[in-house]
Amino acid sequence: MVDMVEGKAGMMAGVSARRATAIGAGALLLWSTLALLTTLTGPIPPFETEAVAFAVGGLTGIVWMTARGRSPLAALRQPPAAWILGVGGLFGYHFLFFLALKSAPAAEANLINYLWPLLIVLFAGLLPGERLGRRQVLGALVGLAGTVLLVTRGQGVHVDPAYLPGFLAAAGAAITWGAYSALSRLLGAVPTDAVAFFCLATAALSALCHAALEVTVVPDAGQAALLGLMGLGPVGAAFFVWDIGMKKGDIHTLGALSYATPLMSTLLLILAGRAQPSWVVAAACALIIAGAVIASWNARRGAAEGL
Repeated sequence: MVDMVEGKAGMMAGVSARRATAIGAGALLLWSTLALLTTLTGPIPPFETEAVAFAVGGLTGIVWMTARGRSPLAALRQPPAAWILGVGGLFGYHFLFFLALKSAPAAEANLINYLWPLLIVLFAGLLPGERLGRRQVLGALVGLAGTVLLVTRGQGVHVDPAYLPGFLAAAGAAITWGAYSALSRLLGAVPTDAVAFFCLATAALSALCHAALEVTVVPDAGQAALLGLMGLGPVGAAFFVWDIGMKKGDIHTLGALSYATPLMSTLLLILAGRAQPSWVVAAACALIIAGAVIASWNARRGAAEGL
């Protein structure tokens, strides 16, 4: 898949960008399953979950590139900035995300986390050649209103102290992933194969933190299968295709498509009985998506006029 996109880059840049955008969109479908899979792992602590899933994802990536005749050593040799961004983004985001889902109501924490599509649009406006306009600011305020509604559960400014750490972790996850995605645009020369080693480094850091801070929970057969599935999909393949989309695709289109992910993710939680439908969830979801659409409108219109 990586070869297909990169092989076309020199001859047909437009086609390559469209294909890269389509490939990147595949990550959104995979990520919509992550919240449900995480809640299904039950009492397995966040660092342990992260260590196992990322180890599976990283090893699978190395097997894939080796089978395609590419050198893992070449992918390993990357500048320090790439390692800082790659490992910091993957490790920081997923720990905060898993922590949020395990310490706050799943639907609310999940939707706060999904402020990251809005933040990608805002952060992209700060990249070279881009600008941050009034619609981006208005969209941020609308999205913030949705977040406040979720945190307060529609009951005024009072926040249940028991859920505050989870809500803060979810907000931190959104900021981390928005920054990681936008800044990846500045590291276009770093090959997507390097993501496999970022995953393994993230797994190693997670294992160290798990050993120092958590009590190991031995997964049963079902939980082990879920961890493996996470490593193959939303904590594995998704990062590779997302990297392609961010570096070679249309970042604004991917930001717009990302707004459907919280809807799919929350719907899966509700269908699985892991979250309850309510007017608060529905209204907050509508506000967050509306804010993201407003924020991206100028960027997407400008991109269309430039074609």
